[in-house]
This record gives sequence, structure tokens and C-alpha cells, in this order.
Amino acid sequence: MTKMKILIADDEEMQRDMLRGFLKKKGYEVFAAADGHEALGQFMEHPFQLVLLDHKMPDMTGDDVLSCMKDINPLVRAIMITAHGTVDTAVEVMKLGADDFMEKPVDLLQLLDRIQMIEQELAVSEEAAEITETMTESMNRGELPVRIVGDSSGMKDVLSLARRVAATPWTVLIRGESGTGKELIARLIHMLSGVSMGPFVEVNCGAIPENLFESELFGHEKGAFTGAGTSRQGRFEAARDGTLFLDEIGELPLNLQPKLLRALQEKRVSRVGGDREIPVEVRVVAATNRDIKTLAEEGLFRQDLYYRLNVFDIEIPPLRHHKEDIPDLMAFFLEKYSLRPIIFDPDAMTALMKYPFPGNVRELEHMTQRMVTLLRGNVVRDRDLPPEIRFHKAGEQGNLSNRLESVEREMLVSALEKNGWVQTRAADALGISERVLRYKMRKYNIRKK
Repeated sequence: MTKMKILIADDEEMQRDMLRGFLKKKGYEVFAAADGHEALGQFMEHPFQLVLLDHKMPDMTGDDVLSCMKDINPLVRAIMITAHGTVDTAVEVMKLGADDFMEKPVDLLQLLDRIQMIEQELAVSEEAAEITETMTESMNRGELPVRIVGDSSGMKDVLSLARRVAATPWTVLIRGESGTGKELIARLIHMLSGVSMGPFVEVNCGAIPENLFESELFGHEKGAFTGAGTSRQGRFEAARDGTLFLDEIGELPLNLQPKLLRALQEKRVSRVGGDREIPVEVRVVAATNRDIKTLAEEGLFRQDLYYRLNVFDIEIPPLRHHKEDIPDLMAFFLEKYSLRPIIFDPDAMTALMKYPFPGNVRELEHMTQRMVTLLRGNVVRDRDLPPEIRFHKAGEQGNLSNRLESVEREMLVSALEKNGWVQTRAADALGISERVLRYKMRKYNIRKK
């Protein structure tokens, strides 16, 4: 992505020139306006991604200018700058759609940090949009079984990471709870990679009996053991020049892990009963719903195998951390399973959004299948939802970890709301650094309303 095109609107010439000179030195294309009307005129002529607005200008206020700009382009990002900052002012400009609020004199390094964050978010959104288009085309060609639905920042990050690592030969470890869609991300990486024309071979590491492990992965020669009437290639050979997906890698017994490690390191396998080594050039993607880093530290998973697999890490957030995707997911599943148009009444959708979905997207999909089968009309009401959703009460379900995460998220949101979503002030109120606050906002997918 090229550097952003930025518009500065400020009636103070010295402030304008300082900001423009600083941002130009950082490689941005910068335009400047001395008042609101001039800013709107330039905004109509150029595709600005970001505007820096002085809150108090003689002809139009920054609020008025931002409101007009959002009518023209709702996607434009904005930072409001003022000499007299209050929490109430911050709240109001955030409601208008500003991304941030800064006081004069502007801390240039802090401004640059915030601009770079916006730039990164725009790049991620751009990549996610391109991937969505590619997925749709691949579905039409039958190359991808289902489109990955998710417009939240957390899922956009996942898609962006998948796209960037797909172009490399690196081993990828996908982490996430059961039902979050780890196999779909693995297939997406394969589809976007340089070996997309090769096979995609899946191995469920937890489902292979120990006595058949070597035969399944590496193959066997005729007569290697009782019942081996013919020679057979293993999964590594089958995946040659393609992708080998090692699902549920955390379930692999400890005594079998050295054999897998050797194959990954040497890229050569020997069939059971054979006396020659066979080269296997494959892209390896592994997935787990377990914390194998902790397992490795406890001696329950080989550390060398963990580091060999964890060259590049992608974590898929649980559905409870990106609930804003539920309506889109529900619409997708209704289109997939229902033969007639179905809509949700507000009470039913509210109950759906409050449910934590411990089974994640898979649970939502199965719930939709049952619902469209049993629904008599074309409107889903509260009474049509499964009992676990209908009678769910916040806090009754979920383990201690989930509850603690919920409490932490509420504290973060509360601090941000009380401080007008000004991150520096919220971080001070919480006693943490602004960088830690931003990390936790990304972790819990917290965004201003």
C-alpha cells in the first residue's frame, strides 16, 4: 500500500506548516487548507484517506467539516486537533466519526504513531477485501469449499496474515478453539500460495492409531507387515508439491513426535519396510486448539518440534471476541441452508448476540441448520431459538478464563468511554501504557461505537 494522502485543515499558518513539513519528511503526500470551506473544496478534488482537522476554525468548526466529509466519504479517517480539550469534546467528535482527538501543541511522534496505526488498519482492510474477492472467485471454481465470513478487525487481521505468509515457504501454526475455522484458514493459505496447483492433504494427528502412524504418514512397502499386500505411499508423498495440513497437532503422542520432526527437518521420508529415502517437498501447515507452548514447557510436547512448527503463528479469535460478525455469518448460513427468505426479529437477534457460543462458528452453523429445519414461518422469534440461547444468562456459562477476559474487556471499555475514547487518557486511568492498551484493544476487538 502506498503512503496515505493526508489533508490538514487549520487556520493557524504556523501549525499548518509544521504538520505539513513533518509529515512530508515521513513520506506522506500532504495538502493543507486554511479554513473549512477550502478543506471541503480540496476534499472533493482528491481521494484523501486521512484528514487532520482543527476543532475551532473561523468559518466552519471541525465538527461541521467532518460531518460534511463523512457524508461525502463515510470511510475517510480523521483526527481532531484542539487547543482546549475536554472529555465532553472528545466524546462529541468521536460520535461524529473521528478516530482520535489530540491537544495542541501536538506531540509529533505521538501523531505519527497514531497515523501509522490508521495506515496499518487501512492496509489490513484492503488486503481483507482483496482476499474476499479471491475467495468468491475460488468458490465459483470449486477450489474453496466455503467463503470465510468476517468483517471484524480481528478476522481482517487473520486474513491479512494468511495472505502475507502464503507467499512464503514457511511452516505455519494456526491456533484457535474448536469450531473457529482453522481448516478454512489452512485451505486459504494453500489457495494463495505458490503451490496452489498441488494437492491439499489433511492429516488428523489425533485420529491415527499409534501402530499405523508411520504407515499413514510415510507409507509402506509390500509385505512390510501383516496385511500389507501392496505398496502404499504416505500422506507426505501424497502432498508433494502441495500443502500438508497437520490438524490437531497437539494430540500427537509424544513418542511419535521425533519421527515427524525428522521428516519436517530433512524433507525426506522412508516407507515402512523400505530401504530408500524419498524426497518430499511440501508446504506444512499445522493447527491446534491446545496451548502446545505450555505443553512443551511441561515436557508433554517436544520443544524442538514446537519451534519447528511455530515458524509463523496465526491465532483465530473465538466468536465471542468478534460478535459483530454474527449477523453476517448468520446471513451466510441462512442463504446456504434455507430455501426461503428468513429474517430475525430484534429480540431474537439480541439473544443471539448475548450468547457466548462456546462451540464458535461451527456451533452457530449447526444451530442455523436445526433452526431452518424446524421453523414454520419466515421470521425467527425468541421462542424459535435453541434453549441454550433462549435461557442463557450472562455469566452462567464459560470457564474462569473466559470470565476474567470478560471482566478485563469491560474495564477497558469503561475506561475508554469515561475518557471519550482518548487512548492516552484511558491508559493513564488504567495504569498501563498506551501501547499495552492498544494491544488489548486488538486482542478483545474493542472499537468505538
